[in-house]
Amino acid sequence: MDQKTVWIGTNWKMNKGPAEAVAAARALAAFRPPEGVRTFVNPPFTSLKDVSAALQDSSMIVGAQNMFWEDSGAWTGEISAPMIAECGASMVVIGHSERRQHFGETDWTVNLKVRAALKHGLQPLICIGDTLDEFEFGVSQETLARQAKIALHGLSQEDFSRVLIAYEPVWAIGSAGRPAEAPFVSQIHTKLRAVMQEITGPDSTVRIPLLYGGSVSQANIRDYVALPDVDGVLIGRAGWEPADFMKLIDSVSTLLSAGVDA
Repeated sequence: MDQKTVWIGTNWKMNKGPAEAVAAARALAAFRPPEGVRTFVNPPFTSLKDVSAALQDSSMIVGAQNMFWEDSGAWTGEISAPMIAECGASMVVIGHSERRQHFGETDWTVNLKVRAALKHGLQPLICIGDTLDEFEFGVSQETLARQAKIALHGLSQEDFSRVLIAYEPVWAIGSAGRPAEAPFVSQIHTKLRAVMQEITGPDSTVRIPLLYGGSVSQANIRDYVALPDVDGVLIGRAGWEPADFMKLIDSVSTLLSAGVDA
């Protein structure tokens, strides 16, 4: 089988003001990831333009952390896809659990945002996840299938080739989160792969990358990346410092040299 492309990124969340963000971006600018790895960072809006400029000649993709689905208008406090693109970013996180939990994001608004992002040439990184209650009641698969199907509703084959999906268990995120066990992640992603094939159609050749996020660290990143249906990781606090982020990326190089299959 072909060696898969591994995606490794970090979401800075509401951290790093403009000065700190630019300093971090400059530290990452000269970094060259191992062959077969695609890397990205998601800075706050206040630093998006400057971080994009600092990384424009690097291999690092820059993405926003959220967006609105309209291009312009009376939407106080919101940021549109054209604004993100004008800042130099090419990716946007959509549907993060913190947006769903605290700011009213729904499966349907996620779909609106995904469509708007694609319309303006941005790559959507769509987050889906199960709560602790859903996990304990054994309905994680149903929850994730619903979120994915609604998020990708109405997309074309070309659109499917431009999206990323990140499974982030809500119970595994944040300082109090606990990492999901690799066998559980493997089971979830294998079933998610079947859902992706159902969505794209039986004759589709598109393989939508499936990332895992949730307390990813130096201790477990290799275990996740080695799983056949995990195409990368979305890292939180463990990747906020440039040196730590680069170390995490380099730690998967031996896996890739050994040949991790798609």
